[in-house]
Amino acid sequence: MAKTHRDPIKPWYLAVEATGDFIGMRFARIPPGKSEPDWIYVRHSDYDGVGAIKMMFAERGGHVELPDAKHPAHPSWRSIFPLLKMQLQPRRKLRWKHLGPAGTVGNPPQPAPAAAWHVFTGKKTAQIRRYSGALGVTVNSFLLEQLTKILRPYLENGDAAEIPWMIPVNMRGRVTSAHELANQTSYLTVTVKPTDSEREIHQKILAAMDRGDHCTNWFAFDLGKSLPQWLKKFLIEQKFVPSPPHLGAFSNLGVWDAEKSITSPDCAGDWLVSPPVLRWSLFGAGCMTFQDRLTLLTQAHPELTTDAEVCWKWIREWVKAIEAALAQPGTHHAPAAVPP
Repeated sequence: MAKTHRDPIKPWYLAVEATGDFIGMRFARIPPGKSEPDWIYVRHSDYDGVGAIKMMFAERGGHVELPDAKHPAHPSWRSIFPLLKMQLQPRRKLRWKHLGPAGTVGNPPQPAPAAAWHVFTGKKTAQIRRYSGALGVTVNSFLLEQLTKILRPYLENGDAAEIPWMIPVNMRGRVTSAHELANQTSYLTVTVKPTDSEREIHQKILAAMDRGDHCTNWFAFDLGKSLPQWLKKFLIEQKFVPSPPHLGAFSNLGVWDAEKSITSPDCAGDWLVSPPVLRWSLFGAGCMTFQDRLTLLTQAHPELTTDAEVCWKWIREWVKAIEAALAQPGTHHAPAAVPP
C-alpha cells in the first residue's frame, strides 16, 4: 500500500483562519487591454503559491512545470537544535505610524480592502534583471532593498529600525506533502538594517539558506502538526508562532513562461500575487514575472489601514525608487548574470 503524506502547513493555516484572519493568497489577472485586475483568492491551507499558479493556469488552458528547490538542504531531526536557538531570540515588535482609517477583517473573514499594483513593461523588466545581475544579486534582493527603504518613514523609529521580513522558500524535491500542489513552502526570516545594501541583503538571504533556516521552520511546523487545533490557535493568538515576529511577508514567485508558449486567451495578460496579510504580518508584497513582464502587488491588513490610497502611495514610491536606481550611470548594458 502506497504511503500517504499529510500537509504539515495546512492545519496551521486552518488555525490562523480560526483566529478570524483571511488566509487567501491574493492573485489577479489583468486581461490584455484592461487596466483593472480580476481578483482571485486561493486559500493557503489548500495550496502554496506555485501550486496555485499551476492550478489556475491549468484551469485556463495553460501548462507550467513546478520548480524544484534550488538549495540542497533537507529538514531533519538535527533541525531541533537551531529551532531551540530560534525560539530564544528576543521578540522585538516594530510599530507602524498611524496610517489613517483602519478596521477589522469581518465575519466571515474578507480580503483586505487596501491593495495596489504596478506592471513593468518587458523592456523595463529586462533592465531590472540587468541591473540586478550587474550588482551580483537576484531581482528578489534588489526589490526587497528598495521596498524596505520606502517603508521606513511609515514606521516608528523607522530610520533606525532593523526590519524583519518573512521570505517564502520553495521546498519541492526536499519534502513531501499531501499532493504536488499542496504546501511545500517554508520561509526565512531576513532582518534588514538601515545601512544594508542590495549585496548585503543578498548575502543575508544566502547565509540563512546555508544555515538551513527554511529547513528549521519546516521542521517546526511538521513537529507541531499533531498539536490540537485549539493549542495552535492559542499559540498564534499569543504571537508565539511564527518566531520571530515579522513586519510583513515579501514573496517573489519567480519567472513563468519566458518562452511565451502559453497561448490560451484565458491566461493572457499580466498576473499579480501577494501573500496573505495577517495580524502578525500586517503588510504583504509580492512579485512575479509572466511572459517577461514583472508585476508588483502590495496589500495591508485591515487593522493596519483600510485606505487603498496608502497602498497606492507605497507602490508609487517603490516604483520610483526602483527607477531611480536603474537611472544610475553604467547600469543599462550589464549582463543579467544572477537568476531572479
